[in-house]
Amino acid sequence: MSSLPQPLRLRREVSPLELFYDLVFVFAVSQLSHHLLEHLTRRGAAETAVLLVAVFGTWAYTSYEATFLDVHRQVTRWLIVIVMGLGLFMNAAIPSAFADRAWAFVIPLLAILFFAGAVTAVAARTDALREHFRRTLVWLALSAPLWIVGAAVGSGPRLWWWAAAALVDLTGTWLAHPLPGRTLSSRELAFDADHMLERLRLFFIILLGETVLTAGVAISQAPVDLPSVLAGVGVFTALVSLWAAYFGGGEDVITTAIATTPDPVRSVRLGVNSAYLVLAALVALAVGSELAIAHPTGHGSTTLALLLFGGPALYLATTAWFFRTTAGGAWKERLLAVAVLAVVATAAVWLPPLASLALLDLILITTAVTLTHAHRRLTSSLKTVTTD
Repeated sequence: MSSLPQPLRLRREVSPLELFYDLVFVFAVSQLSHHLLEHLTRRGAAETAVLLVAVFGTWAYTSYEATFLDVHRQVTRWLIVIVMGLGLFMNAAIPSAFADRAWAFVIPLLAILFFAGAVTAVAARTDALREHFRRTLVWLALSAPLWIVGAAVGSGPRLWWWAAAALVDLTGTWLAHPLPGRTLSSRELAFDADHMLERLRLFFIILLGETVLTAGVAISQAPVDLPSVLAGVGVFTALVSLWAAYFGGGEDVITTAIATTPDPVRSVRLGVNSAYLVLAALVALAVGSELAIAHPTGHGSTTLALLLFGGPALYLATTAWFFRTTAGGAWKERLLAVAVLAVVATAAVWLPPLASLALLDLILITTAVTLTHAHRRLTSSLKTVTTD
């Protein structure tokens, strides 16, 4: 059982305001997918990755703060509303952030991070939390000049400046913003782990939902013929399989594991860290799906193979790491599927997109069924250990 005192294990429902806030990121994921689709080059992929780190970082940062502050407090509600408005303008600038709207992207981004950090540094309920978010502001002060210089220079060198800024922000998030001699001691923090897990689950559904919307738009623009219909069915089947690979008992595993850990903050932080890569994986799959539906009987390519198979492979590899570090099981099955996807992707370079989708579906359906059984066994095992 967890050594965390019961009063520190808070329980709050996800509020309608938080769900409303998350809708801004449906727009963001759509913008990221379209940016990658319009710039299918290595540089375009790098630009999309930098923007993804920045955009998802604001969601993760604000969601953590809302969880720590309690969304029912007035100051937290105002924080979410203001960040939501700033986020709308930031996400609207994504397609031209590396062209003529760099400042339109950077100003809302920095306003979100510094405003949210300052509010939490003042309004957090404990000295430990206030001190932690003061450290966070120090990390933000390190990356802010890089974002600003990147916006000021031309579009060519901008990628390097912003990549450095994104790396600083990402490192701070992954390490919980340490400073020399001052680190986050999360074991005794009052934290609503169930609430944050629910936020992550709902965000994952939002990501899948945006991919469904992307596929739907592609289907509506494609000819009404058998290959296009089959391609649409193939994409839908892949998305359902990815959904089942987690929601087929996976959430029960994670909930059980985190309920018994002595450090739920760390476990949830690992989930947030992995979500960066899950988002990247689903953006890649969304773009690959759109290409496959548009030309189901066309020629295969390395780019299409990387998107269609690399996206799911990245998703499964990331969740394998998360399950291994959090629950200690249901990760080998995922890595086996990653290996199979990698092998088949090499053949998919020469296959028409429709054939590639058929192979992808076969792998993902098998993986989802296998993981459903693995999740049930692991949940039972974790509950047995807890009872003993």
